[in-house]
Amino acid sequence: MLLADVVITSSAVGATRSRKSKTEAIADLIRGAEPADIEPVVAWLAGETLQGRLGIGWRTLAGAKAIAAAEPAWTIAEVDQILSALAETSGAGSMARRKQLLADLMSKATVDEQEFLIRLLTGEIRHGALEGVMTDAIAKAAGLPLDVVRRAFMLSGRLPATASAAIVGGADALADFRLEVGRPVRPMLASPATSLADAHAAFGGDVSVEFKLDGARIQVHRNGDDVSIYTRTLNDITERVPELVQLVRALPCDSVVLDGETLALTDSGKPRPFQETMSRFGASSERELLLQPYFFDCIHLDGVDLLDEPLSQRLVALDRVAPDHRIPSLLRPDLAATEMHLDDALAGGHEGIMIKALDSVYAAGRRGKAWQKVKPEHTLDLIVLGAEWGYGRRTGYLSNLHLGARDPDGGEPIMVGKTFKGLTDELLRWQTEEFPKHERNRDDHTVYLNPSLVVEIELDGAQVSTRYPGKVALRFARVLRYRPDKTPAEADTLDAVRELLH
Repeated sequence: MLLADVVITSSAVGATRSRKSKTEAIADLIRGAEPADIEPVVAWLAGETLQGRLGIGWRTLAGAKAIAAAEPAWTIAEVDQILSALAETSGAGSMARRKQLLADLMSKATVDEQEFLIRLLTGEIRHGALEGVMTDAIAKAAGLPLDVVRRAFMLSGRLPATASAAIVGGADALADFRLEVGRPVRPMLASPATSLADAHAAFGGDVSVEFKLDGARIQVHRNGDDVSIYTRTLNDITERVPELVQLVRALPCDSVVLDGETLALTDSGKPRPFQETMSRFGASSERELLLQPYFFDCIHLDGVDLLDEPLSQRLVALDRVAPDHRIPSLLRPDLAATEMHLDDALAGGHEGIMIKALDSVYAAGRRGKAWQKVKPEHTLDLIVLGAEWGYGRRTGYLSNLHLGARDPDGGEPIMVGKTFKGLTDELLRWQTEEFPKHERNRDDHTVYLNPSLVVEIELDGAQVSTRYPGKVALRFARVLRYRPDKTPAEADTLDAVRELLH
């Protein structure tokens, strides 16, 4: 298969808002690929390379750009080999070698292929092939039930490997994906509750009610003395959190996989600001700011996988292995006790509570109704699409944010409002320094960004509006914080905004 085939499909996917059309175009391409080409094809359409980040910037790529070839010639395999060579090149003379590899790559590429490669290598593939669309396309191309593909992706954590197994080996190959201690599983997510009473009643009171902490999601794996700790985006942070590694190593078990939150506390036991917890994830060494873990799920214990067991049984396992590190919770409380638990959570400086069905299995990567979050304020995780230059005391700073919700059909984010409220002087300085790194283009008043930054917005609700393309607008939106632990693929959808109309 040629690189040109991927470029054509990418263009077709980007040109339509129809999820069905995107899915069919990608499925056709995957179905027609040689077995060895499936993994790079899927990775590229998802906006990634199999080799991960290659550390190649716009300036280097611009210098490598050559007179375009008249006809397509590059095969998928050939391009993938060059990307592997780029990833493996290091040491003395590596800069010259990488420039030569890029020059060779660009000189044999057509104009459209050059543009695609530049966007791929800089992480700017923005044609709406998000995980949901890609998973649908893989299932369609392989002729397999979507749930089978989703489960395999949950356990493998890698779309390319999932696609290759589905096409080449079918359902049997996908069934071979198991929970593997040391390989992160995509985390289960929660949906906002319409109200505390509704969420409690939805499960007939057969629930676990837990504090919703203002911390960072972690997933802990231990096999013997080997411990790995991952973020919600499956990044390995083991070396940055030695105090957590030491704690997990001391648990009374041989192997375990735990899901939970971690946060830094003040001397009085209150949670420190979320940004302080996240600062530890970016540190190269342990600091005085120690993290405390709070676990709420156990999906593997001493050789037994618990993903398909009900939450009630997973909590028994959690009590067995980490009773001193349980998140504050109640089992089968009545409505009055649930309301009191919410009051206790808020008094402790936490966000709210989670209400979880005790018969629910661990369904990773999806916002189902089995877990519902109850918070006193409406909040949404939205994508920053741009920022306007401020005036008055904000002159010289990027201030008024353009906010977008994720398109549930995989298209570009859809603008749903603006806000400059909640921005501290520190955030204004940070935005002005950081936003140009994500710039797509600008005019005299606004810097428009590639959709890469997620911000948590507090709001009073939503209203019908013809001002924005989603026909809905945020009411009294204000910035709470940025979410470096979330990718745009995890932002809230336009459907979540529309639900606030009610």
